[in-house]
Amino acid sequence: MLDLIREAPLGQAIRLLSGNKLLQYPEERPGFQLPPEYLETLSQNEKSASSQTLTEESTPSVADQSDSSESLKNEEASYNDDTVEAQRQLALARTKSAPIAPQKTADGIVLVDWYTTDDPANPQNWSTSKRYFVIFVLCFYTWTVYCAGPIYATAEEGIQREFGVSAVASTLGLSLYILAYGVGDLLFSPLTEIPVVGRNPVYYGTFIVFWILSFPQVFVNSFGGLLAIRFFLGFFGSPALANGGATIGDMFDAIHIPYGLSWWVFSAWAGPAFGPLLGGFAAMAKGWRWPLWEIVWISSPALLLLLTLMPETSGPNILLRRAKRLRKRTGDNRLQSQSELDQRAISTGEMVKATLVRPVEIMMKDPAIFFVNVYTGYFYGVFYTFFEVFPIVFPVFYGMNLGETGLTFLACFIGVTIGLLAYFAYLYFYMVPDNKKNGLREQEHRLVPAIIGSILLPVGLVIFAWTARSSIHWVVPLVGLGIFVVGHFWVMQSLFIYIPLSYPKYAASLFAGNSIWRSGIACGSVIFARPLFINLGVDWGTTLLAFFSVVGIFGTIGLYVFGKKLRAKSKFAQS
Repeated sequence: MLDLIREAPLGQAIRLLSGNKLLQYPEERPGFQLPPEYLETLSQNEKSASSQTLTEESTPSVADQSDSSESLKNEEASYNDDTVEAQRQLALARTKSAPIAPQKTADGIVLVDWYTTDDPANPQNWSTSKRYFVIFVLCFYTWTVYCAGPIYATAEEGIQREFGVSAVASTLGLSLYILAYGVGDLLFSPLTEIPVVGRNPVYYGTFIVFWILSFPQVFVNSFGGLLAIRFFLGFFGSPALANGGATIGDMFDAIHIPYGLSWWVFSAWAGPAFGPLLGGFAAMAKGWRWPLWEIVWISSPALLLLLTLMPETSGPNILLRRAKRLRKRTGDNRLQSQSELDQRAISTGEMVKATLVRPVEIMMKDPAIFFVNVYTGYFYGVFYTFFEVFPIVFPVFYGMNLGETGLTFLACFIGVTIGLLAYFAYLYFYMVPDNKKNGLREQEHRLVPAIIGSILLPVGLVIFAWTARSSIHWVVPLVGLGIFVVGHFWVMQSLFIYIPLSYPKYAASLFAGNSIWRSGIACGSVIFARPLFINLGVDWGTTLLAFFSVVGIFGTIGLYVFGKKLRAKSKFAQS
């Protein structure tokens, strides 16, 4: 527990105020001795060391295995059969405590690494309970940010009366919040990849601003001011959505990362499911400002958890800080981390290109990425139209009030729970054993759940479209919604595993580009949803959305069949 607190912002603040006398790292304690492997490397003759680029061993060593482990977390990592074998060997190595010899560069720099194969500072070595506690904190944080978006929808009627705006205009508070998700990703996603920054400062720094902004949105007296605050709330809440996957990747290997990612995506679905439920009854009882108060209440414990119990998970950042402590302890400036050397090569121009230019370039030149962005953006937008169609369906056809309408969104939660359990069964009984036995197959092998999910998407929409009427029980259209959510979950999980497997070198850039694409489409969907359903009717309006989603079935099957050939022709993909 002390290690958890020490790495959290609270622990770092205690260390700063105490002059590093409290919550000390091993390198700061009186009895610490530099590992013999480091003393030996430092004492080597500099002349002989400079004759080679890096010290090499004649046979594979534990150090080589450790280096393989770190390469998996780099966005330029390769995911192939060698990866599986390397991770199999690493798993065996971690069951024993074997020292890791540091490497030395041509100019005499000694690269600070993990001390042993089971070094507790390495997030990959954390206990299962510690890793899943970190996932819990991350998921609660993500749930809060996603819940704060749709909860606004329950306040729209009151906002229309308060500020005299139209129903369409009132939806801007939700649509701008969603748009800001993607805009924030473009800044915060690459920021956490800078070793000296790490994950945590971005998380708690932006969420403090989010928490502060949640107060004025309750008291604002102008519609324009409310929209501005809503946009910046989404902007400063976006790191939960932009970087959560990277945090999970810090702790899990390539085979088991789908488990962690599934819980994170589950929390992102649970937020919109509970938002209308929490806000609906509150708006009925206390007025439109009360749901906005609930954002303050749910973000407060989330911020408290981030500040007190969320440890840093970025391996490069942890090793960078270890290298600084070793230099302070020994006075030897040759002790540096690989991330410090890499950081010197990062330029602002390269970062801007990787963040803004490269995602667009790849999308325009690579048909697989173009399809993934358009398809995920489309059904992400379709999902957000539900926040506008439900108030048209359930109060009108079934006489439900605002709170009861909020309860219907629990169908999303039920659907994603079914999708999660089914996906876990797929991983546990088939995918993980198959990967361990046969290695990682062609990336397209991961798309099987996406094909099934792509079929469920239009099926669920059609059921909702033609059963949402007073003559049919209200549970039937909600069954259609649940089917849609199951399909949505499986498609997202499969495609978001496919991207880093097929485009490992550009994965971070592609996820940032996909995020802004999805957020932009969802932003527009919220605005056009009400006019669409009012003019065409719920039945034909939803059927139109289902018709367009059918294209995704052929696209997903096409990606499964021809993906390997497309990757072979792409200069960005790993074949």
